[in-house]
Amino acid sequence: MNDPAQGQAQEPGVDAALSTLKGLLTSGETLEAWAVQHRLFALSHRRACIAATSGRFISLNRRLLGGYESADIRWQDLKETRISAGILAADLTLVAQSSSDLNIGSEVNRVWTFAGLVKSQAQAMYRICQQHDQVWREKRRIRELEELRAKSGGVQIGAGSGAYPGPSAYPGPEPAGAESEPARRLRQAREMLDAKLISDSEFESIKAKIVSGL
Repeated sequence: MNDPAQGQAQEPGVDAALSTLKGLLTSGETLEAWAVQHRLFALSHRRACIAATSGRFISLNRRLLGGYESADIRWQDLKETRISAGILAADLTLVAQSSSDLNIGSEVNRVWTFAGLVKSQAQAMYRICQQHDQVWREKRRIRELEELRAKSGGVQIGAGSGAYPGPSAYPGPEPAGAESEPARRLRQAREMLDAKLISDSEFESIKAKIVSGL
């Protein structure tokens, strides 16, 4: 990927910030976009700098007397990105889970807001954050669907899916008051439908297989 800093006129001090950011990249990681605070919003401190890479979001705060502090958010932890733009500058807010990987149940959130960013740069950052967010939302949706299928006894949807095992696969009488296997699978299929994880036609296909196995 081309360096996003190429072809852009740099203000004093920005080159040093970009050099520091590039020094934080790991092997194989690429810089996709970056943004710095507008000079008018950083009169009393060195301007904050943020970046989007192929694997994460990075924030960089440089100290007045040298050195810096950095923090990052992995794209798989990102939950939401918001932008508020004015005439010259924009504020970017990121909401992230403390740690998720593909863990759907994580509830602890971090909220980071970066105020007074150069407007065009903040907009580019917002677009990339949204792209990565959508990719990981789809991955989590697929993982959730796989987990629901596993809980329902390995239900497979679509062409080539196997038929449900008949009553012979579950020998012995049902315990008193226990939910039967067909009823359990039908209930879980209904839950998947209600959660919009399967379509109406897929639900009807599952229901037909359950009934045919009775």
